Amino acid sequence: MAYSMCLSVLDSVRHCNPAALLPSKKPVSHVTKGNRDVPRPFQSMALEENSSTDSTIVRRSGNYHPTIWNDDYIQSLTSEYGGESYTRKIDNLKEEVTKMLHKMVDPLKQVEMIDILQRLGVSYHFEDEIRRILDKIHNTHYGGRGVCKEKSLYATALEFRLLRQKRYNVPQEVFKSFTNEKGNFYECICDDPKGMLALYEASFLLIEGESILEEARDFASKHLKDYVEKSKDQNLRAMVNHALELPLHWRMIRLEVRWFIDVYRSREDMNPVLLQLAELDFNVVQAVHQEDLKAASRWWKSTGLGELSFTRDRVMENFLWTIGASFQPQFGYLRKMSTRIYALITTIDDVYDVYGTLDELELFTDVVERWDVNAMERLPYYMQLCFLALYNSVNEMAFDTLKENGFNSIHYLKKGWADLCRSYLLEAKWYYSGYTPSLQEYIENAWISISAPLILVHSYFFVTNPITKEALDLLEDYPNIFRWQAMIVRLADDLGTSKEELERGDTPKSIQCYMNDTGASEDDAREYIRNLISATWMKFNEELAASSPFSETVIHIGMNFARMSQCMYQHGDGHGIEDRETKDRVLALLIHPIPLPKD
Repeated sequence: MAYSMCLSVLDSVRHCNPAALLPSKKPVSHVTKGNRDVPRPFQSMALEENSSTDSTIVRRSGNYHPTIWNDDYIQSLTSEYGGESYTRKIDNLKEEVTKMLHKMVDPLKQVEMIDILQRLGVSYHFEDEIRRILDKIHNTHYGGRGVCKEKSLYATALEFRLLRQKRYNVPQEVFKSFTNEKGNFYECICDDPKGMLALYEASFLLIEGESILEEARDFASKHLKDYVEKSKDQNLRAMVNHALELPLHWRMIRLEVRWFIDVYRSREDMNPVLLQLAELDFNVVQAVHQEDLKAASRWWKSTGLGELSFTRDRVMENFLWTIGASFQPQFGYLRKMSTRIYALITTIDDVYDVYGTLDELELFTDVVERWDVNAMERLPYYMQLCFLALYNSVNEMAFDTLKENGFNSIHYLKKGWADLCRSYLLEAKWYYSGYTPSLQEYIENAWISISAPLILVHSYFFVTNPITKEALDLLEDYPNIFRWQAMIVRLADDLGTSKEELERGDTPKSIQCYMNDTGASEDDAREYIRNLISATWMKFNEELAASSPFSETVIHIGMNFARMSQCMYQHGDGHGIEDRETKDRVLALLIHPIPLPKD
């Protein structure tokens, strides 16, 4: 697969300065008069949001459906798995698994065990043991002694993937023993479908310029498709089909866990202790998620923003994003605060995309830049509600950081919101002027307007202690690792939502910009954007392998956020249209526990 045509677009993202791209600040002379009385009860908001003195304003509608998950339903959720008795059972099972890990000496058995623990969603319980094993394997095979060439394709590929996932330096040359002098993979390895699947999954950890892994991806893809057509091994066929649909490196972890538990249950080599731990842990963690969700929903209801007629009331979907970013139980604060961020982004995005006039949007952007509650009196009533909810929530988050870490983060948080709103405003100006940007021009703004940099900056302060100057310097204009994650989110969003957004009359997205630039068909443009996503993952993998002032937690939140975008937009607009695949995913991850046999 050739990615060279994508690289100039990506290089523009690496080097662009957010402040230079966005509309310059200017005094706003035109004021849309809003209601300046003492705010009235939220119950009447839906009737009052249009109470502008200018009754001739014609506003667009996103035609969004009401939420199918109201607060009463969310507050009614209960789980029997929140008690101490289940926690004790998990602790006992963890002890058994720890003993298994310590007894294992065969490197292949060790990496297979690590892979199963990761796929079952319980590896977070054994991080120290996993690190000890991988350290030993890496030092033995790659610590100055060259590559161990006695391993099978399956063992080599599995070991390579697990080590690279954990940011160990492993060269692509480990696969040279499976290629001829021309660099082509030997056809005989096609008779090993398990090895080919492992090679395919490993190839998605490639970085730019790794031609062996590019060849591995193409070679394995082709032969795995042939295997699916001919094989009668139902279990392996299911694994191959699943991988060809979306590779493991790109998948939302929690949804993958729920899928793999069912697959593992039917395997001949299933370990009952591992299965029991995975099923029980899934249900116990789900109970934690339900409590986090209830707290987030109570906050959302208190803002009254869900009653605005033009915005998406999507608290459940916003919370689902946070599960994609960090499902582990210890990240409850991150999930609750991130749900607020996602909900505010969704609302403000709808203000800019659908409801606000250009004059109002310039006003709102100016008020966000000033971060001044006194300035908001100039805003129409619905914008006052949005800004005050934003102002109060972000200041509360900055207060929490100050209290916990002794650091005042408000500069970085409010700068992120100002950058986001200016990028929204630029897109609004394109819309109102009927302008179609070039793909490069679009991308240079869209990686900011997708909101991922803002989310990752907030996440840094939610989970980091201590906060370092080196990281803060990078946050000022967003580090490259954030930019690549943002690009993946943007492009996945465009692939999933551009159809509905065009029908609504929104600004052209990357697909349409590329079509306008080149005269390509929509199918060809979509293929180009998919290639651009692949190329961006290569850039991200390169950053993943480099040293960083950011913790493993922060880096993985960003990576998981990118994965979550490919899940949410895999079958269309899973964020805005909640009654299709997203509903099934919510039910599987947040509502229905895994049925367990009674003791």
